[in-house]
Amino acid sequence: MLSENYPNTDGLLSLWTAGDVQAQLSEHLRKLRKERKLSRRKLSEMSGVPEPTIKHFEMTGQISLRQFLLLWGRLSQLDDLRRFLMEEKPEAPKSLLEFFGNERHG
Repeated sequence: MLSENYPNTDGLLSLWTAGDVQAQLSEHLRKLRKERKLSRRKLSEMSGVPEPTIKHFEMTGQISLRQFLLLWGRLSQLDDLRRFLMEEKPEAPKSLLEFFGNERHG
């Protein structure tokens, strides 16, 4: 079985697993739904995503990308997600030596 911890495209090891991110995304959208006082049924009607799928997503973090985007689009702005994807990311240290070396001299 492959570990969910794997280097990203920069060769850096991530401490977050896919499951961690899924849980954060589902919790975020559940929180938005509750803040807007929407039932799963109402959100289902608004988004076209079946109510059982919304429940499954909130409990497990598992959902298709298309359904996730449909929910996101009803609870937030898809432009927010696009802006996040377009942001310039700061370069992370490539090694512990680089990290601790910068810390001592920073």
